[in-house]
Amino acid sequence: MKKNKKNWLKIASIYVGTVIGAGFASGREIMEFFGVYGTKGIWGIYIAGGLFAIVGSLLLLKIYNNRINSIDGLVESLFGKKFGVVIDILIIISLYTGFSIMVAGSGAVFKEQLGFSFNIGIIFMIICSFIVFLFSLEGLSFINSILVPLIIIGILFTAYYIGDQEGYNFSDLSGTNLTKKGTFLTSALLYFGSNSLIIIVVFSSLLPMIDNKKTAILGGFTGGIILYFLGISILYSMLLYYNEVSHLDIPMLKICENIGETYRKLYGVILWISMFTTALANGFGFVNRVSKGKNKVLVSALFCISSIPLAKLGFANLVGVIYPIFGAIGFTMMVLILIW
Repeated sequence: MKKNKKNWLKIASIYVGTVIGAGFASGREIMEFFGVYGTKGIWGIYIAGGLFAIVGSLLLLKIYNNRINSIDGLVESLFGKKFGVVIDILIIISLYTGFSIMVAGSGAVFKEQLGFSFNIGIIFMIICSFIVFLFSLEGLSFINSILVPLIIIGILFTAYYIGDQEGYNFSDLSGTNLTKKGTFLTSALLYFGSNSLIIIVVFSSLLPMIDNKKTAILGGFTGGIILYFLGISILYSMLLYYNEVSHLDIPMLKICENIGETYRKLYGVILWISMFTTALANGFGFVNRVSKGKNKVLVSALFCISSIPLAKLGFANLVGVIYPIFGAIGFTMMVLILIW
């Protein structure tokens, strides 16, 4: 029983660490998908959080019931051998670019928030990631179990402190009704979809940690509920300062200035940690898929080094071009998996 409890908590931490990347922790994603709708965005967070909790549980349960231990069998079952090859290639590209984006984000945080050079930030992320990859699933689970609670504490403390000071007097109540992503409802669906691909890939490797159905359900549901609370906390903070931060790339850092300059830098570290956990999720999926258990050290080293040229293109440029494309692919795959 103790082992089961430990495993569902580990699965939940991996789930949170996979989703809560730079866009989430910085507040930019929450602003784009929910904040622009004002208080209506709160309903969007409810919907997205519910999807993370319910679909996450169903997907893990499906993986346990069908003994899925890799993405290969899942893709081939859904799309057949011929089209499955195309999807497989897209997944590999998505994981590689996702990792490179987080590496670029590390460079940006080191340069803009911590006062170091962009290249040092890139190298530091690559070295840390490579070390974790050497320990496979155990390394991923251990790091997320340590770092995800720090992310949760940082986000919840920021929201609580700001809310206590401002009294939750939102500066933007009505927001807009319609954007390029539609309404708050379609925006919530698209947000969930944009995270679906990496969730599918990481979850397909978690079978060794799923002891029984209860572990699968609790792990997925708990992770989804935590993501909901973190999302709503960030949204509340940004609605208080909407007019000041709606146009910023990293609105949460501006909000943290109201707590103090030292705390702003501390949140910069939390932002880097969130990038790191997402980088690990992407890299873990890529290395497992390409190496298939052989030459994992060599594949990990080449993968980390090869991400540098793409990371040099810059964080904002990569996010703007790549995220929407693979978000649509991930949403389609998640729908097909649930139907299957």
